[in-house]
Amino acid sequence: MNGKDKMLAALSKEGTPEIPAVICYEGIFIRDHWDELSSYPWWYQFETDIDKQISWRHEVMERIDQDWTSLPTFYSNEEQSQTRIELCNDEVYLVNSITSTNRKLTKPHKSGWNPNGGVQSLKPKNIIQTKDDIDQLIYPVDLTYPERFAKEGRNSLSKLLLKNSGSSLFPIVHISSPLWYCYQIWGFEGMMLALADHLELIRYACEKFLEQRFVDIKIAKALGAQGIWVEECFTDMISPEHFKEINVPLITQMTEAIRAEGMSSIYYYCGNPADRLDLILSCQADAISLEESKKGFHIDIDDVVDYVSGRCTVLGNLDTYDVLEKGTPEQLEHEVKRQIKAGKRNHGRFIMSLGSPVTPDTSVSRVRLYCDMVHELGKNA
Repeated sequence: MNGKDKMLAALSKEGTPEIPAVICYEGIFIRDHWDELSSYPWWYQFETDIDKQISWRHEVMERIDQDWTSLPTFYSNEEQSQTRIELCNDEVYLVNSITSTNRKLTKPHKSGWNPNGGVQSLKPKNIIQTKDDIDQLIYPVDLTYPERFAKEGRNSLSKLLLKNSGSSLFPIVHISSPLWYCYQIWGFEGMMLALADHLELIRYACEKFLEQRFVDIKIAKALGAQGIWVEECFTDMISPEHFKEINVPLITQMTEAIRAEGMSSIYYYCGNPADRLDLILSCQADAISLEESKKGFHIDIDDVVDYVSGRCTVLGNLDTYDVLEKGTPEQLEHEVKRQIKAGKRNHGRFIMSLGSPVTPDTSVSRVRLYCDMVHELGKNA
């Protein structure tokens, strides 16, 4: 079985005889480990030359050897014909030959932190008091965009990738939940206060964000995705009642829309699910993914599998710091074996994964060892 076969089987009701190996947020891993993963210059990530894009992506796929891949959105056909990379005095620019404009490119910063030491959390200046305020902040949905997206050629890289080097991998796209998007316009404090004091505004914003997510799902389909990773953050900090009232209907509508487009949904719930696991399962995602034990809470994959009991696919939550980065090879192997054994009890509906993104100081060789272990230990486990 190739990677795509294993993933499709793991997401089916019948389960898989061979456990797939994946890492979550491969884009973060690539950003933090470019020099280890690729022999090409860092600016190839921004190339308008589709052959150069295919070259570095194929190399990265081979070095990681996981069983899925994230599909990229690309430049339009017009942008591909008009724009090129130029090097000048050790600096890199994206130059438009028609408009004579250029944009200086910088190498993505390891770990993603602001190199100038700025505050990372979002603190909006706008105070939201009415629905009109929200209308000014959330762009109107354009239902015609998915069709134009394809006609403009923005899916050309993903289609070529799937036709060539990525044909044996399960293609996914990442989409965040509507409630998580509220952070963008309220910030953390504002979002939490609005949930307590202005629930009608949160509900209104979420409805508008949900409309946008429906468009994103259709774009994912145009890219060629077979799975969508639905990210959820902060919602272990709200009450189970608010989660049930606000979030469950939103995520359920997303999973239904994803299924209607012929794709599978993977619901990544960040935080402690202890008092709302039934609610998470009620969202009807094809698979759930949970963090590893940290931040003062404990999530054991054995307990999760026993509770889910085959109702959906479960992703592993291998500890990315204590085990993947810092553990001995023996400790890594022991944990991979333990999680695979647990996953088989979920009627084979299991995907070996990590609880969070690969840490910046974890070597590429260590991630490859993890994938190799899963592929070997997961055969007819």
